[in-house]
Amino acid sequence: MSGASTVLVVDDEEAIRAMLRRALENEGFTVTAVGTVPEALALISQSRFDVLISDLNIGHPADGFVVVGAMRRTYPDALTFILTGYPGFETALEAVRQHINDYLVKGTPVKELVEKIKTGLVRDQPGRHLHKTKRVPDVIEENKDVVIAHWLQQVMANDDLRRVELSDADRIDHVPGLLDEAITHARNGFVSLRRQKAADQHGTLRYHQRYTVPMLILEARLLQDVVSECIRQNFFVIDLSNLVADITKMSDTLSMELEQSVRAFTKQLGWRSLRP
Repeated sequence: MSGASTVLVVDDEEAIRAMLRRALENEGFTVTAVGTVPEALALISQSRFDVLISDLNIGHPADGFVVVGAMRRTYPDALTFILTGYPGFETALEAVRQHINDYLVKGTPVKELVEKIKTGLVRDQPGRHLHKTKRVPDVIEENKDVVIAHWLQQVMANDDLRRVELSDADRIDHVPGLLDEAITHARNGFVSLRRQKAADQHGTLRYHQRYTVPMLILEARLLQDVVSECIRQNFFVIDLSNLVADITKMSDTLSMELEQSVRAFTKQLGWRSLRP
């Protein structure tokens, strides 16, 4: 790499500092690594850096944002990355507010971090680059295949659900249509009568496939979990002004269709209704 880009690594774990320094220097970066906030602030005031990679908690909770703030004020065009054990919702919101380029869960392959850095550095004014925001239904639609694959993986990891011998196609059967309907509802559409009939058919089918009501509910919960994870992973590009409304509408659709499926399932047992 000609004119090596400079990277500041801030982490209170020596092993992580050494690993990142070694990996990034192998990629041609010039790396400085420190373990405290005061050291990082002193370096930022003395030297120019193109990239900051900071732990979220460097001695005190969330003080990584102190380092990010200093870097933003001093070198507003620098790329900034936060390392964290697991990013919570408040962390993600603060990261958006600070215009952090990305946060990475500790354990993420260094190759992924390197690619993010290289991609950011080739853009004009990388630190100020703002992603075009997207509504939640757009994100889910774009990642629908990934969501379905992840859901199937979660289903097959569950002992109770795995015991029912079905092909992948038979397990997935209802999920694409269910996601499409949730996406439509989030865009202010309505759950169609055709979809309600499909939910009925799904409940009846699962009865004949020897499912139980708790298994139906578990499948639906796993789908909700996977959708939530997809939203978390794409948090930086999501339109926050519609976030709560979009999630609520999608969740309502998934819940309504589960209720419809369970009602159809229980009719096969001779129950007239779940309601008293």
